[in-house]
Amino acid sequence: MTRVNYWLTNILRWFDSEAGSDHLDTSSRTFNWVRVLPFIALHLACLLVLVTGTSTFAMVFALGFFLVRMFAITGFYHRYFSHKSFKTSRPAQFVFAVLGASAAQRGPLWWAAHHRHHHQHSDREEDLHSPHQGGFWWSHVGWFTCDAGFAMNERRVKDWLKFPELRFINRFDSLVPAAFAVAIYLLGESLAAWAPGLGTNGLQLLVWGFFISTVVLFHATVSINSLSHVWGKRRFETSDDSRNNFWLALITLGEGWHNNHHRWPTAVRQGFRWYEIDITWYGLWVLSKLGIIWDLNPIPDHIRKETLELDRNRTGRASQ
Repeated sequence: MTRVNYWLTNILRWFDSEAGSDHLDTSSRTFNWVRVLPFIALHLACLLVLVTGTSTFAMVFALGFFLVRMFAITGFYHRYFSHKSFKTSRPAQFVFAVLGASAAQRGPLWWAAHHRHHHQHSDREEDLHSPHQGGFWWSHVGWFTCDAGFAMNERRVKDWLKFPELRFINRFDSLVPAAFAVAIYLLGESLAAWAPGLGTNGLQLLVWGFFISTVVLFHATVSINSLSHVWGKRRFETSDDSRNNFWLALITLGEGWHNNHHRWPTAVRQGFRWYEIDITWYGLWVLSKLGIIWDLNPIPDHIRKETLELDRNRTGRASQ
């Protein structure tokens, strides 16, 4: 591939993730700066806050949109598409796939394929985003910027390929956050005209509600890659170095109970004890009561017993 073709193909991949897939080096861990220019631009766009200023409404909107999309990522991209820890209808599946895609973390099938690969090879050489293989920055953002990270192994998500709407979102994943960004800008302009007392406008709401909210959401999500295999406590002696971390659980709505998760990945609940706050689980429980999801995979009795026994032993050792 010539240099011009390389540039054009990578630019086309901004809009169509399958463009030039036959020329994608799935083993390359080299930084592909052309492909990640939109990712860099997203971060730089946050600096526009110096121009737009702030308002209470814009910050509240940013927080609300952060929480909605984090729930879509943790509850559906992770616990549903990756682990099938519950069932839902096709319309609900589509709605939460769109909400998850609005977080600019690629499509649901790409996300699930990489996560399933992670569980199979966790913290070993094949694990693309292990901090024990590439260090903090590699596991945090580096893996996301190379061709090995862009690629998707369809064999890992054969169970989802039968849904054309999911394949469409996955292929043209950038269309979703772009559409949300336009909608947020138009909302801000409408509020500036109809509710000027809120003190916001299109550009300000775009910066806070989309750019800043999305960047914070991305780094919160990938902190599970970079920090939860290094920082925290290990309840279970799993084959990897996964750890439980209260603070990461708070900012990721429950994903910080990562050692629990690696002990039993298909459980819909990742906080194994009542005091382990798992906001995603609470939200999924509400959706189950509303009939939107069903057949939630529980924590098996033998895992509950193992958890209690390990905690008693640890408490006993601490009191000696």
